[in-house]
Amino acid sequence: MTASRRAVVLGAIAAAAAPARSSLAQHASGHHAGAEPEFSAGLHRSMDAMMRGMGGALSGDADRDFLAAMIPHHEAAIEMARLALVHCRDPLVRQLADEIIASQQAEIASMRGRLRLLENGDSSQEYPALSGTRG
Repeated sequence: MTASRRAVVLGAIAAAAAPARSSLAQHASGHHAGAEPEFSAGLHRSMDAMMRGMGGALSGDADRDFLAAMIPHHEAAIEMARLALVHCRDPLVRQLADEIIASQQAEIASMRGRLRLLENGDSSQEYPALSGTRG
C-alpha cells in the first residue's frame, strides 16, 4: 500500500471517529448537563483502545485491512454497551445495549473467521458468512 493510500485510509477512520470523540470530550469536561465522570471516562477508554486497534499496521490488502480495523471498532461498541448496562436506566437503551453486545459478538466472530481464511490465502470458501445478526 502506498503511503498516500495509507494516509487516506487512516484519515477516513479518524474523520469517522471525530464527531463521537468531540461529543465525548464535551461530556467528560462537564459541558454536557448530567455528565457522569465514570461513564464518560469509560467511553474515552473504549474510544482510545479502538483508535489504537484500528490504527495498526496495514497489510495493503483492502479486504484484510477493513476486517482488521472493524474488529476493534466492534469490540469498542461492546465495551460501550457494557458501560451502558452499568450506568443507563432507560429500559429501551438497556435493551439496545444488550442487542449491540449480541450482534457485535456474532459479527466479530464472523470477521475473525473470514480474516483467518483471507490471511491463509483461501478466499474461495464462503464460510464464515459476514451477516452477523442482520440476517
